[in-house]
Amino acid sequence: MNSSDIIDKGKAYGQKRIVKEIMKLLSKASKENVCRAISLAEKLTSESDYKRKARKLRKVIEEDHPAVELIRKILTRLSPSCRDKLIENFFMNEYVLGISKRRAILAEEGFEPPNLFVISPTMRCNLHCPGCYAGEYEQSYGLSFETIDRIMTEAKELGIYFVTVSGGEVFVRPDMLDIYEKHNDMYFHLYTNGTLIDMPTAQRLSKLGNVAPMISLEGFEKETDARRGKGSYRKIMNAMDYLRDAGVIFGVSLTETRDNIELISSDPFIDMVIDKGALVMWYFQYIPIGRNPRTEIMPTPKQRDALRRRLREIREVKPIFIGDFWNDGPYVGGCIAGGRCYFHINANGDIEPCVFAHFAVDNIENTTLRKALNSKFFKAIRARQPYRENLLTPCMIIDKPEVLREVVAEAGAYPTHPGAETIITTIAPFLDKYSRAYWKIADRVWEEEWVPRISQKKITKVA
Repeated sequence: MNSSDIIDKGKAYGQKRIVKEIMKLLSKASKENVCRAISLAEKLTSESDYKRKARKLRKVIEEDHPAVELIRKILTRLSPSCRDKLIENFFMNEYVLGISKRRAILAEEGFEPPNLFVISPTMRCNLHCPGCYAGEYEQSYGLSFETIDRIMTEAKELGIYFVTVSGGEVFVRPDMLDIYEKHNDMYFHLYTNGTLIDMPTAQRLSKLGNVAPMISLEGFEKETDARRGKGSYRKIMNAMDYLRDAGVIFGVSLTETRDNIELISSDPFIDMVIDKGALVMWYFQYIPIGRNPRTEIMPTPKQRDALRRRLREIREVKPIFIGDFWNDGPYVGGCIAGGRCYFHINANGDIEPCVFAHFAVDNIENTTLRKALNSKFFKAIRARQPYRENLLTPCMIIDKPEVLREVVAEAGAYPTHPGAETIITTIAPFLDKYSRAYWKIADRVWEEEWVPRISQKKITKVA
């Protein structure tokens, strides 16, 4: 054994001791213990960005932000397995071990793998919701267990330990539970309609510990049943009860449209979600793709900006984590697609830059993740990111739509299902007009709210 191996083994041993101490501290959900655990976690990595985020989180907790109540719920409500896997797999493997692997690849090969990806094992679904983004994919096919298993192994070799599973409906594939069990050092974040989650399923998820379902809602019973079918809302409410009682971390997924955007950001709705035990809320803007795309139900530019302001208020007073795709562009540096932070593998194996951009040049059956991430298509996307200085307009589909058209043509990408091309053909004139209308609002907000903040950060950093 050479000196380098001895150093690496010593470092790994030290990290394991710190992780054990963190787990011990977090078994008692006091504010002081959480802050001490975060301080210990900073010692696990030399990454300055990780340390900065850890310090920021510790400060938030010390100031009694509602996030304190959210952390308390995570530490006290979850089953032991769910709590431990969240800490070990999501925080430690993904954000400590994973970062080290990804940065090593950057140093050796000149590219940094993303920290997550989305995989759709099947496009089959027990529901037939109008406007489904995945509704025009072929429903009969799906990735084999062996292919999915290989993808997960390749992902970990690239330092990716966090995977989002979508579809289709993920729970029409019972064998995916075996994937989660086999790859028990990874963390799986599922998007589901929730109607197939019964108590036995919730109990198995509780034992696995490394799975967090995000259940789709359109609003209350009237709105949800109108799109997802009569009785869907009651099944979803029951599923939430099963998951909460089993100690499984879960959340909700919300697609905002022109019709429901105010409702799903209202106090009564958010309080209902919190009362049911959800710990996460994801907001997705409706994109005119998939089954019968309808541009007229996209939120207006004014509604989109109003949601941004509304969710900023909610984050300051409600004990729930909120992610707002599109409006959160400034927090993630703009568009995250094309392998910069994530990509999508659909049920046919096509490797798409984004779950909403249905074009590809590679299929996972004929290549590896490492090769696909270095495709001409993905490189063309990353070379253009961010598409505008204003990170409130991050998207190559609805904010800078000419970018998607350019990269598809440049790389010779093919549409991954019939009708996928309409987003860059017949719908293109509408998106050009829509994006410029939103720029008028977003550019003013960027100059008034964000530019001063960025300038202050630069001054503080220099000082």
